[in-house]
Amino acid sequence: MSDRVSPLAEVHNAAGAQFTDFAGWQMPVRYSSDLAEHRAVREAAGLFDLSHMGEIVLVGDEAAAALDYAVSGRMSALKPGQAKYTLLLNAEGGVIDDLIVYRTGEDRYLVVANASNAEAVAEALHERAEGFATQVFDESDDVALIAVQGPNALEILFAVEGFAIEGGHPDGEDVPETLRELRYYRAVAGLFREHPVLFARTGYTGEDGFELFCAPDFAKELWETIAEVGAPFGLLPAGLAARDTLRLEAGMPLYGHELDATTFPVQAGLGRVVDLGKPGDFVGRAASEQGPGADARVLVGLTGDGRRAARADYAVFTEDGTSEIGVVTSGALSPTLGVPVAMAYVDPAYREPGTAVTVEVRGTKHPYTVTVLPFYKRKSN
Repeated sequence: MSDRVSPLAEVHNAAGAQFTDFAGWQMPVRYSSDLAEHRAVREAAGLFDLSHMGEIVLVGDEAAAALDYAVSGRMSALKPGQAKYTLLLNAEGGVIDDLIVYRTGEDRYLVVANASNAEAVAEALHERAEGFATQVFDESDDVALIAVQGPNALEILFAVEGFAIEGGHPDGEDVPETLRELRYYRAVAGLFREHPVLFARTGYTGEDGFELFCAPDFAKELWETIAEVGAPFGLLPAGLAARDTLRLEAGMPLYGHELDATTFPVQAGLGRVVDLGKPGDFVGRAASEQGPGADARVLVGLTGDGRRAARADYAVFTEDGTSEIGVVTSGALSPTLGVPVAMAYVDPAYREPGTAVTVEVRGTKHPYTVTVLPFYKRKSN
């Protein structure tokens, strides 16, 4: 069993959570049932502990320039309070990690990395910032991260007493208006009972919601307050199992499944995340400009018949089952749609939506159809 625990471990134990090893951490995989937690997020709200994620801060006059060189997107174009999804590439154009970068000040950026890659991301950013007037700090151990996701997330945060917007009304009277008007991929600094909190309207579930960055010392108080206030709104604590089926339905890639150091972003449908139009060089530019070979496999969505779900590493075959044409990267029986869904890399000749294929599930080939991603999209998108 991993020995790193979240600052919320005591809360999870009290809630009867089951734990799993994840990237060196003991993290809750479920509290009640995967299906109940998944549906709570789609229909009401879910509360997630994401404290295992990595947080790296860049500060300095040339922090923007350093990030423009370090990652695939143009971070200098962000205004304070904006966030952007981007990729950390290696020199060969493969993906070291996918990131959310928040510009939290004129010369300050917060980079959020996957837990499994946090150290690699911090190391790469340190190396790539050399020569720029910026400093890089790995603050992963000093930050707790709590996510409230689902259609009732906004109303739940409105009901929490003790929130305030930094520089705003001392009694928090402006919190509802500020959070309601906060656009997707925007963040605003705030307080919870005088402790700093960064409210970010981001998430990984396909639903509206917020991610709250705070110090580990009062994460328990914040979690318990949200859980108590949110219960009448249908909020449930949700574990990694529900998080995985939610992001799969939303067609969101996961490092180690859809992304890795040998995968070009364009193969995963993320070619737009690599900004070849930005000025100057960046790590991975030359390889990205060349791109993968014409026969490189591409990521597609698959929807199956019946109830037998494909899982990661299952082989994909032609419709008649005679030729292997790809491999599943993630798969599950969709709790929302009620049918098996999967993401898979397939030979480019089989990428068109509507193409019939088969997936071998426990020795038997089952029919699947290539489907446009995402499988699920909330109505208000």
